[in-house]
Amino acid sequence: MTQYRKPGEIHPAALAHARELSAGQIDRREFLTRTTGLGLSAATAYALGGLGSPAVAQTSDEAMADTRDTLRIQMEVRPLRDPRRADWSEIANIYRGWLEYLVEYERDGTVRGMLLEDWEVSDDATRYLLHLRPEVRWNNGDAFTAADVTRMFAYWCDRSAEGNSMAGRLAVLVDPETGMLAEGAVTALDDLTVELLLPAPDVTLMVGLSDYPAALVHASHDPETMLENPVGTGPYLPQLLDPANRAVLQRNHDHDWWGDTAEGWGGATIERIEFIDYGTDPASWLAAAKAGDIDMLYENIGDFIALADDIGWQRSEVVTGSTVVLRGNQQARVGATMPYADLRVRRALQLAIDNEIMLELGHAGLGLVAQNHHVAPVHPDYADIGPTPFDPAQARVMMEEAGMTEFEHDLVTLDDGLAMRAGDAAAAMLRDAGFTVTRTVLPGSRFWSEWQSYPLSITEWNHRPLGIQVLALAYRSGEPWNESAYANPDFDALVAEALTIADAEARKDTMAKLERMLQEDGVIVQPFWRSLYRHARRGVTGAEIHPSFEIHLYKLGLDG
Repeated sequence: MTQYRKPGEIHPAALAHARELSAGQIDRREFLTRTTGLGLSAATAYALGGLGSPAVAQTSDEAMADTRDTLRIQMEVRPLRDPRRADWSEIANIYRGWLEYLVEYERDGTVRGMLLEDWEVSDDATRYLLHLRPEVRWNNGDAFTAADVTRMFAYWCDRSAEGNSMAGRLAVLVDPETGMLAEGAVTALDDLTVELLLPAPDVTLMVGLSDYPAALVHASHDPETMLENPVGTGPYLPQLLDPANRAVLQRNHDHDWWGDTAEGWGGATIERIEFIDYGTDPASWLAAAKAGDIDMLYENIGDFIALADDIGWQRSEVVTGSTVVLRGNQQARVGATMPYADLRVRRALQLAIDNEIMLELGHAGLGLVAQNHHVAPVHPDYADIGPTPFDPAQARVMMEEAGMTEFEHDLVTLDDGLAMRAGDAAAAMLRDAGFTVTRTVLPGSRFWSEWQSYPLSITEWNHRPLGIQVLALAYRSGEPWNESAYANPDFDALVAEALTIADAEARKDTMAKLERMLQEDGVIVQPFWRSLYRHARRGVTGAEIHPSFEIHLYKLGLDG
């Protein structure tokens, strides 16, 4: 029988991570993500690492002193989807009003229990005990119990549900024969305790449960009626959803939200939250800010960062693993050909693009140059294998060898500031290399509906706490978010191996092999890592930008 630690006893791996922090082998955020993922509270993790104390949310009494009014947020308003199928952070920022998570990923890298009070991990990281908050109720009056959690794991692990990215995040719990939750993998021990039994360790498990498709839904949930029947555990209810225009959340005073009294949560203080869609042109966002029509930006980019500083708005920023990715879909047909199934074509694209120029033109130099493998220096399992070469002459040679010099590449992007600028920069360098490139720039409503299917496109990818988490989501064969259609059994096997290696330092050897494989197979041009920025008017609290663009609505406040 697996023995869990006694109350107050610290996981031995956490002690090892504290020694690594002290020796300068890992940084602060990496230490906090690793140790809280093992079940340590943020306060214990900070104390173990000698980092002082974590930031504390307002108490309920302090929060009540704030103005209970309307907060207006600039953000693209997209149609809602079943959370396990959600593919954009903006969708989740709306349903966060009433749907919540087992755990929450914080700005500082800690993972803290949300609907979980805490959790324990066995020394071999194959068994987890999840302890639920006892005071949580759904807003229809039902108690939140272990039966809800076991039901959610079955819901998440259903590979037959089209677009369900959670099945990939929880692949360790999925029976490969049935494509469903493995029998005996998740068990309710009592009303408030759930045990997970993993056939092998999976280092991404707890952080994966914080990602935005992992919102918990009620047993009555129907994606088609989730607005008409918004049963959840959170403090708000949806009042309006008008895609490409506006969404409104209203404080639900008929529901005793657990966060109003739980220590360290502060209570939700804003009466009404409006998301207003001003399109994808940052100039329109800034115009709305100057006119006083909004209180907060979803994000800010490029030259508009300094302009928002100039009008006196508060700036927040964070270094992240957020990026843009140019990829050829290896299964996409263009006429009678599958151009990006040819390694020579993909490598030619990679050789023709200078990532340093992409950072300067695409994101005004605000970030770090990347190495075309989608694992960032901020990831604890990053291996520095060096960049791919920039060699336009060799790019032409490879395209000629592929017999594709006359082929017309159509590079598709969203019509926003970031992806559009990155696309323009990439297209210019490809033309300089002698290739024919057209640009298709689409409004959000068209781009979002088909983002995975374009033969050649640039998309944004959000930060995730671990590099192996990104590779498993985006490049493993058959995953719903594998927009490149990359399918390499050797890569898949290395991903499976890396997921079992709990120590990030030990995982780096395998990560180096994975990173090099993505480079050599020419899967992507991933040019830079973004520093993220957000502005809010003075008096808005709790609006600091999150590495993954999450807006934790209960943290927002108005100070006068």
